Amino acid sequence: MRQTSIDARKSPEERSLTMQLIVHGRNIEITDWIRQYIEKKVGKLERYLPQVQDINAELTYNATRAASDRYTAQLTMWVNGQILRAEESTGDIFASIDAAVDKMYRQIRRLKGRRYKSKRRAAAAASAEAEMAATLVEEIAGEEEEEEVRHIVRRKQFTLQPMDEEEAIEQMELLGHDFFVFFNPDTDSVNILYRRKDGHYGLLQPLLA
Repeated sequence: MRQTSIDARKSPEERSLTMQLIVHGRNIEITDWIRQYIEKKVGKLERYLPQVQDINAELTYNATRAASDRYTAQLTMWVNGQILRAEESTGDIFASIDAAVDKMYRQIRRLKGRRYKSKRRAAAAASAEAEMAATLVEEIAGEEEEEEVRHIVRRKQFTLQPMDEEEAIEQMELLGHDFFVFFNPDTDSVNILYRRKDGHYGLLQPLLA
């Protein structure tokens, strides 16, 4: 098994970034032509997701399968701690590589779409929290220090975005806050996510008495 480090500056098809590409085969010889073909195809993927760190390409020939799917190409990509995997089988090794790359491209588009939505949600949440904080400061500043009886004189409403626990963690990290309020569709209730002193997360799920 040989490891290839792709320097995208070598051709117009590749990026100016460098990532680690590992190519190995099972029951198939990885020729220089096959390796160069994979490098060219993978270099295009990096255009859409420059944060790619490593890519593992495994090519397999299985004589027991039907002739139409004996060649399998599996791509595994590591991006900022996340793993993307795509696998396709056809009757030709190059067609399998093309199909696997196309499938990986679709996964990258979905990943970028989720990140874009997460950033929009984080921006909306940050705006709502900033407005709430400004209102709180305004109300505190207007209180009399010697006032003994205090009443609720103003109410503020803001929209909660429905999301699961993983999305809530991502939003809290994007905001850099120690807690995050969100609507959890799994429990059909408002939940409060918070950061524990040990670095892990805690989740408050209020219940009606």
